[in-house]
Amino acid sequence: MAFRPRCPLPLALLFASFVGFLLAGCEGEPSGGTPSETGTTEGRPRVLAVNYPLAYFAERIGGDMVEVEFPAPSDIDPAFWKPSASEIATFQTADLILRNGAEYAKWMKTASLPESVIVDTSKDFSDSLIVFADAGTHSHGEEGEHSHDGIAFTTWLDMAQAIEQAKSVKEALSSLVPEQAASFEARFESLRAELEAIDAELALAAQALGETPLLASHPVHQYAARRYGLHIRSVLWEPDVVPDDAALEDLSRLRKDHPGEVMLWEAEPAAQSVERLQAMGVTSVVFDPCGNRPDDDGDFLSVMRSNIEALIQAADLSD
Repeated sequence: MAFRPRCPLPLALLFASFVGFLLAGCEGEPSGGTPSETGTTEGRPRVLAVNYPLAYFAERIGGDMVEVEFPAPSDIDPAFWKPSASEIATFQTADLILRNGAEYAKWMKTASLPESVIVDTSKDFSDSLIVFADAGTHSHGEEGEHSHDGIAFTTWLDMAQAIEQAKSVKEALSSLVPEQAASFEARFESLRAELEAIDAELALAAQALGETPLLASHPVHQYAARRYGLHIRSVLWEPDVVPDDAALEDLSRLRKDHPGEVMLWEAEPAAQSVERLQAMGVTSVVFDPCGNRPDDDGDFLSVMRSNIEALIQAADLSD
């Protein structure tokens, strides 16, 4: 009798088992929550922004269709933030990087980032950027020494420019998720209407000031000054540092040809700073550029409304 080797499974059954094993292996891979090479999680593109205004615009326009991240620490000015290697790696895996332009976030010049996903949100009005020199150099906190010479970068304080930046965000999101373009357009139009209302209110508040000279603790209000006709001269003071006698003497010299009685601060100044200025006949108010996320429950629009109130207060104080 011919010898026949024993087979534990029929050939067809063996083949079916092998295919099942392969399918089970495929099903075992998570379908969501695992980053792809570009960083997409749970089917939502990851959008990273270099400052809070751009993050806010992306959140308003993108809604829950995108995942927006703004990784700069809350206690550092994002304009002068120097991210670590791991933080740069976070940007490298983004599906979209929102850049402010106007030489904002200088670390981007030397970081290896995928150019194909970077959008310069101020590109469309680059010929209107303000260039200045002799603003001075100083240092504070963990940010170290930095200069304010070059291009003014708080572009969004001109609401017309803020709208252009929001439009760039909308267009970038529409290219990234074209099937949601109509939704992005509708959300952008809603945001545009609110920014236009802020623009009109800022203009009215500035109109009440007329030719009134204003002082500023930092050279960061250039675009607001140009847009709304504010007459501002700046020093280089920090809100958490009390000006010494030399700084006060510099301010006294500045006031000889620019007799401002109101100083605009980026953030709430130290109580002693307020007292020392008050002794000179200068009142302090806060006009926050809002480069970083607000500490309280506010947002970009609520901060801009507070800035409107600051200008109204300045006008009342100057009467």
